[in-house]
Amino acid sequence: MVSRFGRAPGAWTLKHMQYAFPPDVYPVGRLDKDSEGLLLLTNDREIHYRLLHPRFRHEREYWVQVEGKPLEAELRPLREGIFLDGKPTLPAAVEVIETPVQLPRRIPPLPAWREENSTWLRIVLQEGRNRQVRRMTAAVGFPTLRLVRVRIQGLRLKTFTPEFAIKIPRHILYESLFGERVFRI
Repeated sequence: MVSRFGRAPGAWTLKHMQYAFPPDVYPVGRLDKDSEGLLLLTNDREIHYRLLHPRFRHEREYWVQVEGKPLEAELRPLREGIFLDGKPTLPAAVEVIETPVQLPRRIPPLPAWREENSTWLRIVLQEGRNRQVRRMTAAVGFPTLRLVRVRIQGLRLKTFTPEFAIKIPRHILYESLFGERVFRI
């Protein structure tokens, strides 16, 4: 699915979901059509600004299935920061994790030989460049096979049902994203 409401020839978009989004709601950040997971939509301009402006760093956590079996030393450049498009990335938190059992099967599924020769990583970024995780893992020799965003700051994905949407009250969003208490009026 492409994370936009407009047209995307040959691709599913947000307008195809079985959820009645208000007309003034827009995605904050993007998931490309090959990625899965948490996508925040809002009509709150403050949230939009604070999550997209580079001045306001915030964590984005991904579960990433990569091709191959990286050694700790091969992951070190990701932890220290690498260069993409001639500019350094911020250091990322990277660790090898067990295969996330709660994820639905990948569609289309990977061939068995590819699945067996893969590793799952937990990667936490503080910035959000275009296809950053995919480009970073490829740069160290381990192309991304599957990418799932599971967290933005304190907002964590709790269900992995495709095309599932819920409405989150504003005060909970501000507390989860920024640690701020917002009084309901």
